[in-house]
Amino acid sequence: MGEFLQFSVTGLTIGSIYAIVALGFVTIYSVTKVINLAQGEFVMLGGMIMFTFLNIGINYWISFLLTLILVMIIGWLVEWTIIRRAKGADPISLIILTIGIAIFIRGVASVVWGKGQVRIPAFSSNQSINIGPASITPQSMWVVFIMLLVVIFLYILIDKTIVGKAFQACSANPPAARLMGISPARMSSFSFTLSAGLGALAGLAVAPILFPAYDMGVMLGIKGFSAAILGGLGSAPGAVAGGLIIGFLESYGAGYISSGLKDAIAFTAILLILLIRPSGILGEKNVGKGGL
Repeated sequence: MGEFLQFSVTGLTIGSIYAIVALGFVTIYSVTKVINLAQGEFVMLGGMIMFTFLNIGINYWISFLLTLILVMIIGWLVEWTIIRRAKGADPISLIILTIGIAIFIRGVASVVWGKGQVRIPAFSSNQSINIGPASITPQSMWVVFIMLLVVIFLYILIDKTIVGKAFQACSANPPAARLMGISPARMSSFSFTLSAGLGALAGLAVAPILFPAYDMGVMLGIKGFSAAILGGLGSAPGAVAGGLIIGFLESYGAGYISSGLKDAIAFTAILLILLIRPSGILGEKNVGKGGL
């Protein structure tokens, strides 16, 4: 039982990170129908830029805020300078374009920060907290807390604000939204900016645990995308569910079978679930309503 609880805590922590990354995919896809495979690089930038600000002596929480702002600006620039110019392209071309963006960001990161890992202090104490036979670090609790905050924030933003209504209108019917005075182009920029911020937030939360490097976004991006697909691309609740499922599968697989096979176990389970339900756990039934 002690091992099971410990594996559950680990699965909840890493699953929460995958869920936040998956929400970034869903945010962009819901409005633009673009699958942004550079989302993992926004996660990496969150950790690496935070490291730079701390290294030059800026206060921890000011560095946190500046990192979020800077990565959101980068996300906006990616949409404004590249994605918007290619909006007429077919979906496959757009996917290839985002892969190119990811490779470019990763290359720049390897030049700026090198190829080694960097260390970032935890948000609070590193002292583990015992919960029965299991122990959990405060940073892991922060990760789960941030995931819950993101879910609540997106719910309020999309369902309770004018911006959210415009967001949903552009997702459901861009031409009709344009006739109502809503700019799909602005909503596209907003979605990329918000998605970059979510990626940076995931990177900041996980950096004290995983020690970021220039290529950390590759696997996190793959896992986040897998979570979005598993939950049903276009569904925010599905993205959260998918992220948590993958996190638990990895943790239990590593603990009870083999740590070297944890990725294979998780992806095999995903394939089996998708064979049974190809549209994902929650499908795409919510895409017409904004998917969030």
